Amino acid sequence: MTARRIVSISLPRFAMDRWQRVMERQNAAPPDDIAVVLATEGPHGPVVHATNRPARLTGIATGARVVDVKAICPDLRVEYADIAGDRVALERLMLWARRWCPWTVVDGADGLILDTTGADHLLGGEAAMLIDMETRLSLLGLTAQLAIAPTWGAAWALARHGPVRAICPPDQIGARLAALPVAGLRLEGETLLLLRRLGLKTIGALAAVPRLSLTRRFTRAPLPANPLMRLDQAMGDLAEPVASPNAPPRISAQARLPEPVQDPTAYLAALCTDLCAQLRQHGLGCRRLYLTVYRTDGQISTLDAATAAASHDPTHLRGLFNDKLEQINPGFGFDLITLGAGVVEPVQTVQVGLDGKGQDDLHLPLLIDRLVARLGARAVMAPRHYGSHIPERAETRGDVLATAAPVQDVPARDRPIRLLSPPEQVRVVYAVPEGPPAQFIWRRQTHRVARYAGPERIAPEWWTDRPGTRLRDYFKIEDHNGTRLWLYREGVHGDGRGTDPRWFVHGLFA
Repeated sequence: MTARRIVSISLPRFAMDRWQRVMERQNAAPPDDIAVVLATEGPHGPVVHATNRPARLTGIATGARVVDVKAICPDLRVEYADIAGDRVALERLMLWARRWCPWTVVDGADGLILDTTGADHLLGGEAAMLIDMETRLSLLGLTAQLAIAPTWGAAWALARHGPVRAICPPDQIGARLAALPVAGLRLEGETLLLLRRLGLKTIGALAAVPRLSLTRRFTRAPLPANPLMRLDQAMGDLAEPVASPNAPPRISAQARLPEPVQDPTAYLAALCTDLCAQLRQHGLGCRRLYLTVYRTDGQISTLDAATAAASHDPTHLRGLFNDKLEQINPGFGFDLITLGAGVVEPVQTVQVGLDGKGQDDLHLPLLIDRLVARLGARAVMAPRHYGSHIPERAETRGDVLATAAPVQDVPARDRPIRLLSPPEQVRVVYAVPEGPPAQFIWRRQTHRVARYAGPERIAPEWWTDRPGTRLRDYFKIEDHNGTRLWLYREGVHGDGRGTDPRWFVHGLFA
């Protein structure tokens, strides 16, 4: 079994780096020797949220009051931090980081966690992968500290308190964490203060304390304030999975480009061929596709397409994007393209005829996909069965791409090929007791019943219909001209729900 590998990316100056990039795009960046801080509202006035390098060299630290630091640095430039914008930008960066592995999550307000298990060989090993991550993040103007370890907690501690690009083997977690400060266990301020007063300044010193003593002290402490639970997470004794939002496709293909490009058209056919080969290997077909391009500016752009039936035909899947590629925003170019199968279904292998031609029923899904690609998904509807014995309710229309397959088979009961909506009332000239009309007028023509079958009684749905709704007795009749109709009588004499029963034509048989 492959050992779990977790990468922690710490972005300690993410807010300031992002602010500086925004200022550079607006040609309003301050000179390099001007001290700048980003402030947020605190309980006693604005406090420092982020600092640039000149401000740090002056001695300004985060959390200090702006009024106090102004006394130290009168020329200090104060801007307000965009907390919500930073959060959104970090979430976008989390999706962009899937260029290295499929499982990524946001870690606090200034970090990312990547589950790179089994993915490092694609980039030449873990050391080369960390260098690639650091390089690409620096090209985005972001200061990053990285580490890889078997657990989330160990990687987090090494990224913030360990050496540059630390790589921790599975059997050396305890040795690598022993010299790190207890702050590397992601503990709260009051807990850290208590541990320092007890003389437990490093993770190794904390691990050497008998568990019973710490358990008595922290038994009721929540997770952020419980050093024992945090220590178990870091050592791998307590599970901490990477629950990635918007789980990536299980089957995907990717194209890594030597230099940024603006158009993915030239690479799409090869991606579809690779994806379909994987689908055939697993006996699956794709119902929904996601084409994602990873831009060089840290953004991603995604297109999705759907099929009416599961397919692993590369030509068919390639055609789904014919009129959509212009919707991609390439920015300054992208150097990675991925094609993922978001929804898959088992596909039964259908034997073609001896002449090498496919079966006719395979053409309908292809036709539906072409119509959707040309007209849009909302313009193409498909019938679907609905659990009701009332004829006009037994079938509904919905999104053709959300239906597993278009309804082609009718229920076992014999029903007309065409239903009238709404049913058309007829004027009865003469009726047979407990039978259909012997003669009736419909659409200004007189019809004489030659033969009939029935009745089939359908009661109202009491959980849906209004009180007083009458039952129906359906008859299949054939008139003197050979026309076959589906009539029903609404209500019966003496049911206490109205006057005399009424007659309606509801359908026509072939």
